[in-house]
Amino acid sequence: MHRRASLPKVPAERGLVVEETATGWVGAVVRVERIGPERMAVLQDRHGRERAFPLGHGFMVDGRNVELTRPQTPPGAAARTPRRTASGSIAVPGAKARTARASRIWVEGRHDAELIEKVWGDDLRIEGIVVEPLGGIDDLAEAIAAFSPGPTRRLGILVDHLVEGSKESRIVARAIADAGPAGEAVLALGHPFVDVWEAVRPERVGLRAWPQIPKGQDYKRGILAALGWPAESAADVASGWQRILGTVRTIADLDPELSGRVEHLIDFVTQPAGPG
Repeated sequence: MHRRASLPKVPAERGLVVEETATGWVGAVVRVERIGPERMAVLQDRHGRERAFPLGHGFMVDGRNVELTRPQTPPGAAARTPRRTASGSIAVPGAKARTARASRIWVEGRHDAELIEKVWGDDLRIEGIVVEPLGGIDDLAEAIAAFSPGPTRRLGILVDHLVEGSKESRIVARAIADAGPAGEAVLALGHPFVDVWEAVRPERVGLRAWPQIPKGQDYKRGILAALGWPAESAADVASGWQRILGTVRTIADLDPELSGRVEHLIDFVTQPAGPG
């Protein structure tokens, strides 16, 4: 039995330049904070962008693989560090859920809704935003018309596989156009993944990359088969998704192509109504 080779332990001190090996992200440590159950190193790249990664293995410093550890914390500093939600927002102790706004965020399916709830649930409850699964976007124009969007009824829509030239892009463009002036209160954003499963970082389930599933083959069952998990029945698919969802701890476990869109939609639907 081979033991995992021990790596040099390097404290994540502010200003230390680090590369996260799974993504290639390079940045200087700006802080270490608790996000959900994890302690995360927040790295800022040369453009000022920030990403958070769990402390531990998977980092390089000066070309060496290292284990990134907690920095030496001055007495009393922990008490001054605000707790963070799974999305990275500052938690509000004792905050109660706000009465639901008229504005909504729509997603295509139940799995999308469950993933967003796990990472952004605290934020959404404070903001009073409800996430509703659509079950697909084939009837999106009719659904938008029935919703009657307006200045106080904003609608954010997260669409799977929203890439240029796709069927999804044509459906969304037509639905927004059909909404007329009310379309100004609608924002549809998408990610490039065929399914939201792919938005979970593959390392969380032991993969280097998500497998490509041939057209005509059921996507979810193809993924489960590639993972070596049961893939025959609807129950297998449901169980497989719960295993994948269970690996998601914080926003750092998601691809930015998804997390950035969700953050944008939350900002959009929580904007105050303008004059008039």
